Amino acid sequence: MNVILGSNSPRRAALLSQLGYTFQVRVAAIDEEAFEHKNPKDAPIFLAQKKAEALLPQLKENEVLLCADTLVFLGQVIIGKPKDLEEAKKLLKALSGKSHEVITGVYLYTRRETCSFSVSTWVTFDALKEEDIDHYLNHYPVLDKAGSYGIQDWIGLVGVKKIEGSYTNVMGLPTLETHQNLQKIIKKGAQGPL
Repeated sequence: MNVILGSNSPRRAALLSQLGYTFQVRVAAIDEEAFEHKNPKDAPIFLAQKKAEALLPQLKENEVLLCADTLVFLGQVIIGKPKDLEEAKKLLKALSGKSHEVITGVYLYTRRETCSFSVSTWVTFDALKEEDIDHYLNHYPVLDKAGSYGIQDWIGLVGVKKIEGSYTNVMGLPTLETHQNLQKIIKKGAQGPL
């Protein structure tokens, strides 16, 4: 089975490579803002599914498609990707000194099988100094990151007080669960039609 990563995320690509997979990248754009959710915490898995459904027509018999979506929650409020640096600064100030939840939804598809799951991680920031926020925003790309930060970046090193759960989940792909479920699907696919 050939793995197809349905994501432009360099972090997801790096983590999938570190897991030992070779893969192709295919991306279909969806309007993430167009969907309303009764329960906001269902949004990551719902958006991962929508990304996968947009790519399904291109999926071949011997391919497994992996799509994911990661969102940051402060209470019940979704903290998405910032539209500009001013919004990024407001979001980081909102996260400062608090705990927030990071949820990644993952969808795996083949022509015969579907597997979906989500993983939740709690991240607690220490109180962030304004000069540290400014330094981070001036030296690191943040506009492509939910919550305006990358856990693997400088701000994660100097600002994160505690993590409860999967570190790689906060980066955008829970590697333990992804590897386990990919292996199951690949083994089933290698056995031929169901």
